[in-house]
Amino acid sequence: MCGHREDAEEVAQETLLKVFENFDQIREPERVRPWVFRIAKNACLMKRRKSVFAPAVELSLDQLMPVRTNADGRVAIEIADWSALPDDLLLKAELRDTLATAIGELPEIYRAVLLLRDLEELSTQETAHILELTEDVVKTRLHRARLAVRQKLDQQLRSPHGATAGKSKQGG
Repeated sequence: MCGHREDAEEVAQETLLKVFENFDQIREPERVRPWVFRIAKNACLMKRRKSVFAPAVELSLDQLMPVRTNADGRVAIEIADWSALPDDLLLKAELRDTLATAIGELPEIYRAVLLLRDLEELSTQETAHILELTEDVVKTRLHRARLAVRQKLDQQLRSPHGATAGKSKQGG
């Protein structure tokens, strides 16, 4: 929803703070999960509104550091896991990027429903409550979002420069 991992992390922190500040105000304890997602949705929307002039990409210090410190304070070098074949990892990464791009290009009304239902695995009723929609509207938007993503993936995978096309030409 936020577009960038760093923005999502900030939104998650803001959401948790708001949840803890207002937890005593919840009237229906069984509805905590949708309530938290609704707070997160609003925080994300506010973050996106405020970040119009923000840099397109923020550098993370974690990405620039070559070593990590263990819980006991010792320094440990991160070593890549080579248990999977590099070409498989590349194809999976390309597919993941294509999927993320397809979801990111969806209009917000469809993207929000798809993320809540398919990624967060919320029910139709919970999604409708969070987005302040009827269940029928959620079902319609989810169907349209899935079709749009499926079409985008199909275009990418069938194109000459798509992930599977390169592999099939090389005999793989």
